[in-house]
Amino acid sequence: MSEELDYTPDLYTLVDEEGKEQTFEMLDALECDGERYFALVPYSENPDELLESDGDLVILKSQIEGEEEILASIDDDAEFDKIGAMFMKRIEEMFEDCGCEGDCDCGDEGCDCGCHHE
Repeated sequence: MSEELDYTPDLYTLVDEEGKEQTFEMLDALECDGERYFALVPYSENPDELLESDGDLVILKSQIEGEEEILASIDDDAEFDKIGAMFMKRIEEMFEDCGCEGDCDCGDEGCDCGCHHE
């Protein structure tokens, strides 16, 4: 019996400096040196728009202003490079195939089902 998974993305509507709103899907979050960072991609309900998008990964840093948490760009190049590399490694690990080279028990090449053949 096939069980359908219900996937609900974590969506955030952000407002840029010009007041323009855009919706993003959060892919990952991490803490480093006492700071919180978020990796997001632009979101669209239309699958065709997602396929046509440039797939830019947006990396933002959490900042507290008063009692409100805001997500801000990272101005320091070294900090951005360090955090960007950490997110890329984590995201690549999320999407690695199961290593079965097409020999999965489920018959789906690169399915990430966790089966491993010796």
